Amino acid sequence: MKIKCVLVDDEPLALKVLQNYFANFPEFEVVGTFNNSLEALDFINNNSLDTVFLDINMPMMSGFELIRLMENKPKIIITTAFREFAAESYDLEVLDYLIKPIPLPRFIKCINKITAEFSLKNNIKIETVGVDSRIFIKVDKKMVKINIDEILFIEGMKEYIKVITVDKTYITYKSLTSFLEELPLDRFIRIHKSYAIAMDKVKFIEGNRIQILSYTIPIGRNYSKEVKSRILE
Repeated sequence: MKIKCVLVDDEPLALKVLQNYFANFPEFEVVGTFNNSLEALDFINNNSLDTVFLDINMPMMSGFELIRLMENKPKIIITTAFREFAAESYDLEVLDYLIKPIPLPRFIKCINKITAEFSLKNNIKIETVGVDSRIFIKVDKKMVKINIDEILFIEGMKEYIKVITVDKTYITYKSLTSFLEELPLDRFIRIHKSYAIAMDKVKFIEGNRIQILSYTIPIGRNYSKEVKSRILE
């Protein structure tokens, strides 16, 4: 039994990226792609589907308007370049919210979430896909492989980040927010506007500071409650 998906986006390149990703997951079947909201709505309302990957900014009718007009609403995955619509999307009970450009590891997490929902609904077991334990970042015009297990913490520096590992520090042109989206959410947490850490590397917490090996890292006031709750639970 395959998981039937529809892709809705007015950008051909965005559709192509998703189609290329789905080619690696044979348990999923893309049964339709649309760049027109009205055509997509007609297809969705007249076919049995499991999930819809949907852009927000669409001509004629926005993705949110399309969701509200769905008669038998499948699981909705929002794909957008804009972060500011996340709260509104969750009011519409979307399953996931993907920020373009969508990294493959983040897409895999979404796939696993859909698979879990589908398995539960149909009382069947489908194996989830393991996220690779390595990540590539661009350093001095080279793509460098880093073992995720070796990352201690990440420091944001405006347009750049420093990735501090057990034995080396890497600097790459990337935002802290976008880099976090490529890491396992259950293992890394943002503790400050300029810092994110690997939770299993924490030596101790003292006041509003975290110790990781010889590094002392501040906990931001707005992050303190969640950080201490997750790390100390």
